[in-house]
Amino acid sequence: MNRSIESCSGQIERLRQAMETADAVLIGAGSGLSSSAGLTYSGERFEQYFSDFHQKYGITDIYSGGFYPFDTLEEYWAWWSRHILYNRYVDAPIPIYRELLALVQGRDYFVLTTNVDHQFQRAGFEKKRLFYTQGDYGLWQCSKACHCKTYDNENAVRQMVARQRDMRIPTALIPRCPACGAPMTMNLRCDDTFVQDEGWYVAQSRYSDFIRRHNHGKVLYLELGVGDHTPVIIKYPFWQYTLENPDAVYACVNFGQAYAPREIAEQSICLDMDIGHMLSELEQKPY
Repeated sequence: MNRSIESCSGQIERLRQAMETADAVLIGAGSGLSSSAGLTYSGERFEQYFSDFHQKYGITDIYSGGFYPFDTLEEYWAWWSRHILYNRYVDAPIPIYRELLALVQGRDYFVLTTNVDHQFQRAGFEKKRLFYTQGDYGLWQCSKACHCKTYDNENAVRQMVARQRDMRIPTALIPRCPACGAPMTMNLRCDDTFVQDEGWYVAQSRYSDFIRRHNHGKVLYLELGVGDHTPVIIKYPFWQYTLENPDAVYACVNFGQAYAPREIAEQSICLDMDIGHMLSELEQKPY
């Protein structure tokens, strides 16, 4: 136990030093970051907002509810309007994102994330430093992807939540594509109809530019809560960037899944701990 504590303490100190000396910080964020911030998809939070859907349809968590084959669009949008509202238009219960912003504020940083809950911007991160690769709960697109444009949904979502009854929205509130009339759907990367709009490509270009400008020197690749579901987006590139740059540091913080390949072991910091705990430890000044 003592050896584990000492090892963790040493890794925290290495991360603190890497942060302080880095020329640039690239944050790679997965769902574990939002979970640490309290945006959990099951348990008490699910029961608080979706207990009626659980009782009627047998849905057991927010994630699986997004794939439920509802019979009508009125039911579909009753679910999704709540799904969007409570995971996109409310702040995370625990201020993990704001603490992370304080850590990188004033530094040359960029955020690459597979999260779709928009919590980075809600916490104050600059939009020009963010690349949401997998979409955004706050955007709709044509379900047939007839054109490459997305639409902000906040006002419509709030109306749906306010006016739904018995897990159905009024038919008049069903969103339809202004171009072809097909039902709208979420702008989430779940199949080949995902729309990459102009904003997506602008963000991709800014990310590519950040990578180009920092392909050498002291770069910290800070991976937070990234699992093995889509490793080709964050994890594998971070490993490759670190391997190609002997001055780079790769830091992986993930409870139960903190590891690095042996080729970059000497450049790696692996913290098997909660992200919020890690941030709290970094805030404490070393003796």
